Amino acid sequence: MTETARSSISAFVICCNEEAQIRRCLESITWCDEIIVIDSGSIDRTVEICKEYTPHIRHNDWPGYLKQKEFGLSLCKNEWVLNVDADEEVSPELAQEIQQILAADHRGEVSANGYNLSRLVFFLNRWWNKGGWHPEYRLRLLRRSAASWGGLCPHEKAIVSGKVEKCHGDIYHYSFTDLTDFARRSNTLASNTAASLVALGRTTKLADLIIRPVTRFFKFFVIKKGYREGFAGLIVALIEANSTMLKYAKVWEATVVNKRSTPKKPSKTLTTTNS
Repeated sequence: MTETARSSISAFVICCNEEAQIRRCLESITWCDEIIVIDSGSIDRTVEICKEYTPHIRHNDWPGYLKQKEFGLSLCKNEWVLNVDADEEVSPELAQEIQQILAADHRGEVSANGYNLSRLVFFLNRWWNKGGWHPEYRLRLLRRSAASWGGLCPHEKAIVSGKVEKCHGDIYHYSFTDLTDFARRSNTLASNTAASLVALGRTTKLADLIIRPVTRFFKFFVIKKGYREGFAGLIVALIEANSTMLKYAKVWEATVVNKRSTPKKPSKTLTTTNS
């Protein structure tokens, strides 16, 4: 059977200490013509596993999400590029859909320069097709000549000039191992986002600490129907709301508390009693 002619595609993955997940990720993109891995200093078996799938493994000290993905994009040789994170997996349906797009592009029938892909989260032993995380589109399939990387770290994003369309298939996203991991990552995300906001001169208002967290909870639990997941939906909505509050609390800490001069130590007047 003759293989359908299609445009070539490069895939790149950034990672560090992802031995538990990287094989699943790379297995899902073996159909790509080039796989590039950018590792920022793994001390586990991540690099060893990656060598089973590609010779194109580069070390690059961690410069932040935005710069690391810019670096990954610069290494890709083909015009079409797919970006997948180490904790993600391209579903068979999406893989087939992308290859159909590449075949159509080979025939000169594709006018889009990029495609938004929907991520489907797996957490607490369930797929979250409701509850705030779905649909969650990311611009991950793009023409290299029309693309750059931007956004606010850690919320980096691909930027494409020209027409952008959507794919129907999902990227499976294995975001968190358990609630402890979720809470820890939420705190880290809040810290990184707060640092970016402070760098931009952002300050905290009362509404940031009250209205924004409530809005976040309402979006996850009500609008996105998180209530249909019972306690799991409630817990996720609460942690998301807390992460939002914590983000702006950290901005306040950096711009107000840490700007104050060191206060004098309180002194106590000692009283003595006659025996």
